[in-house]
Amino acid sequence: MRHHARRSSMTTTAVALDAGGHLLAFRRDDRAVLISGETSTRKAYTALQLNAPTADLVDAVQPGGLFHTLPTALDRPLLFIAGGVPVHRGGRLIGAIGVGGGAPGQDHGFASSAVRALA
Repeated sequence: MRHHARRSSMTTTAVALDAGGHLLAFRRDDRAVLISGETSTRKAYTALQLNAPTADLVDAVQPGGLFHTLPTALDRPLLFIAGGVPVHRGGRLIGAIGVGGGAPGQDHGFASSAVRALA
């Protein structure tokens, strides 16, 4: 993932969570915006809890959507912005990757690349 970010000259933060939502790894580029640490963590947590890429859930939290009230219903806030991707091994959910710092599509692409590299 770092290779892809460097090629795009984008500064990012990447987070890896285990299946229980506990932090396994945190990497923030020196020039990444500070909030990207929080957003990448929330994206990973959201992908983990709902076992789906956050990019696929954006419409579900719009008014009238299936999860419209979900972002505020839990103690730990979810974030429905592209950049969180669940990690599976042997058909089992084992964690999630979250990326923040770029445009949502870029963050999703980097997180998806990281998950593919783990497979």
